[in-house]
Amino acid sequence: MTTLPDRPHTALLVIDVQNGVVAGAHNRDGVIANIRSLVDRARAEDVPVVWVQHSDDGLERGSESWQYVPELVRAEGEPLVHKHYGDSFEGTELEAVLAERGVGRLVVTGAQTDACIRSTMHGAFVRGYDVTLVGDAHTTEDLSAYGAPPPAQVIAHTNLYWQWQSAPGRQGGTVDAADVTFAPIPVG
Repeated sequence: MTTLPDRPHTALLVIDVQNGVVAGAHNRDGVIANIRSLVDRARAEDVPVVWVQHSDDGLERGSESWQYVPELVRAEGEPLVHKHYGDSFEGTELEAVLAERGVGRLVVTGAQTDACIRSTMHGAFVRGYDVTLVGDAHTTEDLSAYGAPPPAQVIAHTNLYWQWQSAPGRQGGTVDAADVTFAPIPVG
């Protein structure tokens, strides 16, 4: 149902599952296991897996904190998009990578829920993509000391509001990893 013409394919987006980003994340191991399962399924179904890796002053490119977690290994030929902003589309080649593969629908996983996940979902949606959030395959750290709700509530709220996201010609949605389908969202 994407508004992007001639883009019938789906891609799995793995955002910022880096050592320094998820070190203290809520349900870290369970989320990474779900992402790994989705990566394996996507590869088996010949669905593009696109990796996104953040760097900034606090997450220096090339450092141990910047590296992807050892449980998730990018396969040769799978694109890696480097970013400096929350929205994975801003200042990157992500749009070109997706266009080259005919992708109009994204299945989103990674970290952090209340930053790069939300920014990327909204960025994709306004650019015309259908966007499915995998509810048990994204996480965040505890920022309650700064006034944020506890991580479980941040994740639950994001899952709730994205479940009902829609706009003309675009559809959002939230599903658990076990229920992910890489087929396009049916028109209806």
